[in-house]
Amino acid sequence: MDPVILLLALTLFLLMTGFQVAFVFAGVALFFALITDELGLHVLEMLPYRTYGIMGNVTLMAVPLFIFMGLILERSRMAEGLLISMGKLFGRVRGGLAISVVLVGAILAASTGIVGASVVMMSLIALPLMLKQNYSPALASGSIAASGTLGQLIPPSVVLIILGDQMHLSVGDLFKAAVVPGLILIGLYILYILVVSFLNKEAAPAIISEEPYREVLRDAIKEIIPPLLLIGVVLGSIFAGIASPSESAAIGVLGAVLLAIGKKSFSPEMLRYAAIETVKLTAMIFMILIGATAFSLVFGELGGGEMAMEFFAGDLGDQWMFILIAMAVIFLLGFFIDFIEIAFVVVPILVPIVASFGIDPVWFAILIAMNLQASFLTPPFGFALFYLKGAAGDKITTGAIYKGVVPFILLQLIALLIIVLFPDLIYLLGK
Repeated sequence: MDPVILLLALTLFLLMTGFQVAFVFAGVALFFALITDELGLHVLEMLPYRTYGIMGNVTLMAVPLFIFMGLILERSRMAEGLLISMGKLFGRVRGGLAISVVLVGAILAASTGIVGASVVMMSLIALPLMLKQNYSPALASGSIAASGTLGQLIPPSVVLIILGDQMHLSVGDLFKAAVVPGLILIGLYILYILVVSFLNKEAAPAIISEEPYREVLRDAIKEIIPPLLLIGVVLGSIFAGIASPSESAAIGVLGAVLLAIGKKSFSPEMLRYAAIETVKLTAMIFMILIGATAFSLVFGELGGGEMAMEFFAGDLGDQWMFILIAMAVIFLLGFFIDFIEIAFVVVPILVPIVASFGIDPVWFAILIAMNLQASFLTPPFGFALFYLKGAAGDKITTGAIYKGVVPFILLQLIALLIIVLFPDLIYLLGK
């Protein structure tokens, strides 16, 4: 059997058994370097230079800063205030609570960008309220899980930063290109909730409130404006070319601290928590990247890149077949492994094939990001589903969660198809 096939099979098997991802990639690379006659340990001589290159990468500097910003906002109770005020604002409409969850999910995605934090926060705050108001458990859990994963696509997404680095693209261009697909997804979610609420009045009843609507509107505006200003400053500075992603992320951290001070929730303990968790998450990401680099060195020396190029460009010879197979593979891998591993291992294999077919790399990167977001929701291994069930506990069954997310997965695939058929949509904000 070809050693490349054995390499991939062993890697997938070890990932499925639950070994730490970084050590799987590095360990398999070392193992095959030792046992393969034509390789030897000298194949890893470039690894220290590659590692220095990774640690000095200016683009990747934005990753810990955006994580730090998101963690400060997570602890500032911003999400709680947003959900309560938006729930009151839209609660009088059938399906209004679910719509408010989608909108808050979008705001959290554009300000924190951390999928796990967004899903857990909305599960703890919105889910009990929705169930208390007799919402369908499936619709409630589906809207929370789907909205929480918007951080995979909507800027400043860590996924887009990593894809920009791996595909050698401008992160600012990817952020700009991801805005319209993100808005399409939000629109599809809200449309679906309105249709379900209209067809089944018991699935998402309206909430009768005696509180004056003017006061509700004033409170909602007070809660919405600060995060929107932060989003505008962070993304606006990137889109306008005033700041690089890492510079705008630093501005975002300062803005998040000021928001927390304004909400009177800032404390040295919060800062310490955010700093420690940022170090943990960043260390995990960079350890995976170093392990994936070792893996790609061995994979390349064994002829894996040439094999992939020959299969897609030679045997298939059709760019649409390549796009279909690449998207299917990424979607299926998303069931079992995290987006970070896919971005670091699978994407570099696809980059030269994308260039050989003359495919727009920015468009292809957006397709990958949308695809990864869909895989985050897919039963039985979707990470968002684990976050939701873990936070909700016994309030909702696993069956209701699975039933609830299926329509939203279909909506994500529809949005993906729209961007495939109309690629110019990603450039509505300019190239």
